[in-house]
Amino acid sequence: MLAVAHVDSFYDRSHILHDVCLDVPDGQVTAVLGRNGTGKTTLLKTLMGLTDHMDGEIRLDDADLGRQPTFRRARAGIAYVPQGREIIPDFSIRENILMGSFARADGKREIPPLVAELFPYLMNNLDRNGGVLSGGQQQQLAIARALAAHPKIILLDEPNEGIQPSIVEEIENVIVRLNRDFGLTVILVEQNVSFVRRAAQRFAMMEKGRVVASGGIGDLSDALVHRHMAV
Repeated sequence: MLAVAHVDSFYDRSHILHDVCLDVPDGQVTAVLGRNGTGKTTLLKTLMGLTDHMDGEIRLDDADLGRQPTFRRARAGIAYVPQGREIIPDFSIRENILMGSFARADGKREIPPLVAELFPYLMNNLDRNGGVLSGGQQQQLAIARALAAHPKIILLDEPNEGIQPSIVEEIENVIVRLNRDFGLTVILVEQNVSFVRRAAQRFAMMEKGRVVASGGIGDLSDALVHRHMAV
């Protein structure tokens, strides 16, 4: 579905990603792992066209997106939930969600039924400002905003970071359901290896801006985790 071939990515003159190749199959969760600072977030930003420059190829289905601006990648079907969520605090829940719908290729401006099924709290509080929500509720809102784009693939950057423990399992279950119940393709940047093993079918391990190991989730051994993730 998504193919990344020999991608190098830069912030100004800083060369962050080096010859990254990654295949993301349709309908699966692909987890991206590695220590902090290894280029995981930059990989997601590169897929969205949010770095200063890239070389290489990014293809979604038959579309070549490597030279396309961010809004065209979004309309092609890529949705992004960034680290830190980045909701607009002075916008209502409704307004935050509907912002995602501007990326829909069909031009519809609506909250999809999927959001109501996954996040009943948001639907019961559509007129509340996003800024008064807890961290976990804001993460739900960021995912709902991405779903409003009706995406083919969703990029999730450490969705459990900074969230109260009582709601972490709820967010994890939503991610699993998005894939297994609704067939959404997911790229998940995550440090929690036990969750990755539960949610993902494939993985890519990053080190110093390169993919150093990848494969089926059964190949994510303890030895590999220790070699590339232990502090």
